[in-house]
Amino acid sequence: MKYEKHYLTGSSGDAVVAVVQGIDRDVERGEDMLTLGLCIVMLSSTFAPVAPPDVLLPLVALTFAVTVYFARKNYHGMERKLLASMAYLNAQEKALVHPIVAVFTELSVESLAESFNPVRNLKRTVKSALGGVLINPLWMPIFYVMGIQIREEKNLFQLNRAIMGVERKIYPPTHFLS
Repeated sequence: MKYEKHYLTGSSGDAVVAVVQGIDRDVERGEDMLTLGLCIVMLSSTFAPVAPPDVLLPLVALTFAVTVYFARKNYHGMERKLLASMAYLNAQEKALVHPIVAVFTELSVESLAESFNPVRNLKRTVKSALGGVLINPLWMPIFYVMGIQIREEKNLFQLNRAIMGVERKIYPPTHFLS
């Protein structure tokens, strides 16, 4: 698979439209990754009769961790490609794309090493420990990585809202009716 360095690769039309369509496609890919992880976790209950909780629950946490890893990698890839694409845009086009860039600036996402570090995320650690005490101590890692997944979903939601705002500016209102 060929890695694109920016969103304008192979586009001959409007640069802003190409950037918005490219980043929208990548946001959908990130949402699909997180949804896949959630679906796998929801299906894990079918293995409950044959797998003991001390095997099944760590696999649930691992599933969340893997999907969060790929979603975060996708998010950082979107940011890199967007910033590389900005070099090819003129001032007017940059002004149109600015709300999307602002989301990346405002939601500066820490690295995964910081996200998975319980000492740096005391609030998430306390919440997951409280959930583990109330339900089962084996659920503490699940609650912790579920908190990371929820944060990833919030970031993608904010990014999606910014993309829809830019789409409203660049597409005529009749475009959405057809």
